[in-house]
Amino acid sequence: MSEAKPIEDRTGAGLSLMALAVVFFTCIDSSAKWLILGGLPALQVVFVRYFGHFLVAVALYGTREGREAFVSNAPGKQLLRSLFLLGSTVFNFSALQYLPITVTTTIMFAGPIVVTLLAIPILGEKVGLRRIIAVCTGFVGVLVVMQPWGVEFHPAMFLNLAALCMASLYFVMTRLLAGVEGNAAQQIWASGIAAVALVPFVLTGWVWPEGVDWIAFGLIGIFGASGHIAATTAHRLADASILAPVIYIQLFLAALAGIALFDTWPTLWTLAGGTIIIASGLYIWQRERAVRGRVRRPIPHTR
Repeated sequence: MSEAKPIEDRTGAGLSLMALAVVFFTCIDSSAKWLILGGLPALQVVFVRYFGHFLVAVALYGTREGREAFVSNAPGKQLLRSLFLLGSTVFNFSALQYLPITVTTTIMFAGPIVVTLLAIPILGEKVGLRRIIAVCTGFVGVLVVMQPWGVEFHPAMFLNLAALCMASLYFVMTRLLAGVEGNAAQQIWASGIAAVALVPFVLTGWVWPEGVDWIAFGLIGIFGASGHIAATTAHRLADASILAPVIYIQLFLAALAGIALFDTWPTLWTLAGGTIIIASGLYIWQRERAVRGRVRRPIPHTR
């Protein structure tokens, strides 16, 4: 089994790497939307994203650690975790075909809120009344973004909610594997299982990109690997409770990507709902940090 590297106290470097990871996560979503709008099937884009990630992970860890990089100490849990990550990406990329990046990103920000609820039955965690109120407030923010009562509502938002649930289960499984797996096994299993699982679904209807689409086609897997590796390394250099709020800058980056690449501007509903979700997430983060002190626990990402 691949061993995890020791934790270091380098907060500045950790914050910088986490911010870089968020940039890569935005690049993943932007590349996916670009390719899907360019005519590539959503499942094929998911496959390319994970196959590229797998190649980078094998080149980085396999050449250095050999066969040990592929060995998991908890294969059953690792398989389940990888399938949850795959499901989240499939639903998220499918939603990106119809929704602006700002909408999908904002809804996914509710991940810590859903994880708080799932942690009660799965991890046996106790959640107080104030955090329950924060969870409910966060879901109000999700409703504000979705606007099920208005003309801006799109059925693809249900795909985004499915992605949110799958991603939250992935987060919980990662908590269960904390301290059990090294980074090599985490990266190789998550990307490799996803790529293998999708092979039967993408080969028959394969579509090659054209023109500038080749840039996104070639880079999306590199973005995925780079983002996950940067985030994992960041959590080794700085406490998770310090790094957690950095992910919220993605709303700003997603808005810029939407304007620059797709000429879509975030609506006031998206911004208002995003503000509510972020405020709720920050409160839950603050409460968890206060309860657990400085317990280091990785916060994964699903793109």
